[in-house]
Amino acid sequence: MATRTKTKRKGKAKRKKTTVTKAARRKKARAVSKTKTIRKKPSEKAPSRRVSPKKAKPTAKVAVKPTRVSAPARPQAVGPTPSLAVQPAPPAEPGERIGVVTHYYSDLSVAIIRLESATLRVGDVIHIRGHTTDFSQKVESLEVNNAPVTVVGPNEEFGLKVVEHAREHDIVFKGRS
Repeated sequence: MATRTKTKRKGKAKRKKTTVTKAARRKKARAVSKTKTIRKKPSEKAPSRRVSPKKAKPTAKVAVKPTRVSAPARPQAVGPTPSLAVQPAPPAEPGERIGVVTHYYSDLSVAIIRLESATLRVGDVIHIRGHTTDFSQKVESLEVNNAPVTVVGPNEEFGLKVVEHAREHDIVFKGRS
């Protein structure tokens, strides 16, 4: 029996790489930046398995149930609407309204309050109420223009150290001490 010997294949000739100068790179970069880049939309992928040319299996038919038509509305007795009769009573105010919070410094926990009426002294109890705020505290320090004071009169703005977070437009009430 005769054996065959494998023939050697010729190797591919290696291409010599051309050296690109810096100037050529810059020129190419400018040309690329001037042209508009257009992105292609991703094409839909073909199904991962082949679909056989066989007939599709029949699907089960679902019976459609008829929908009921509601009966006509019955006339009701004339009277107050239920929405007005069930409204809860507004919460009682905790005292006399004396002012409004105009600013709050969260890093210092200080509220700037503008008094509308009455006077406020150190030792009085105040209640601050707003959309998300509702707390009471005893007045421990009052400051007007960074100077500590003991009494503040109407139409004055002052700083007050508060125990919880207060927000602008919160209402300040004078509580019973």
